[in-house]
Amino acid sequence: MGSDLRLGPVTVPAGGHAVMAIVNRTPDSFYDAGATYAFEAALDRVEEVVAAGARIVDIGGVKAGPGSSVDATEETCRVLPFLEAVRGRHVDVALSVDTWRAEVARAACQAGADLVNDTWSGADPRLLEVAAEQGVGLVCSHVGPLRPRTRPHRIEYGTSPGDVVDDVLARVTALADAAVAAGVRRDGLLLDPTHDFGKNTAHSLMLTRRLDVLVATGLPVLVSLSNKDFVGETLDRPVGERLLGTLAATAVSRWHGARVYRAHQVRETLEVLDMVAAILGEQPPAKPRRGLA
Repeated sequence: MGSDLRLGPVTVPAGGHAVMAIVNRTPDSFYDAGATYAFEAALDRVEEVVAAGARIVDIGGVKAGPGSSVDATEETCRVLPFLEAVRGRHVDVALSVDTWRAEVARAACQAGADLVNDTWSGADPRLLEVAAEQGVGLVCSHVGPLRPRTRPHRIEYGTSPGDVVDDVLARVTALADAAVAAGVRRDGLLLDPTHDFGKNTAHSLMLTRRLDVLVATGLPVLVSLSNKDFVGETLDRPVGERLLGTLAATAVSRWHGARVYRAHQVRETLEVLDMVAAILGEQPPAKPRRGLA
């Protein structure tokens, strides 16, 4: 089942789950097209997701995919003042910074971030040093051969879609071992198969189907499924119509034992997670009455 995950003020116990809400301080994010780029709009979004049950807020300053160039200075300007404001308002919520750059991560951690969400699989190896020296958590992700802000093209892992599981397992556990060796707290590590990044839809579906392989490592698994392309391609739905597919993938992931769910729709995600946990017998129903009186 694994051990407790500790991120600043938040502990996710073994067998438990938490929602990581997405707040992008970017003008060109794929899902909301810049709806939370403005400072006040982003603060309003944080209030909304915390009220809906998010225990972790993930703050990013650069669009994941190709787009306008954003250097480290601009990324820091987008992230740092906002993170400081959120930290001042919410001392009981874990804050995550979504960056692959060590200098941005260091500034964010000094401002109150509890987790470095490195979605680009150690592209900057100095992130391990930052996480260790700041005493924060770290996401160990998999993107295959991709560099930051690039998309996969005819990417393959071996001779079948199933081979991607072995590649992901080898990469994320190697990153976790390197992180521990560098001094990162083991109880702050998360493994992320990183759906869509460096993968086609068959790969992402296979990773969801066999997520238990990552869970079996004993380290907490994070999944970022929300409105992803693999959902859209599976159901032939545009970005704004992928909620149902996302929630189906969320339910399967919870059944397999993933612990943290990076999501746009917090309330809906949390209800699915609570329902699956109750079916598994890992938490009781919220209001059991039927047949009891």
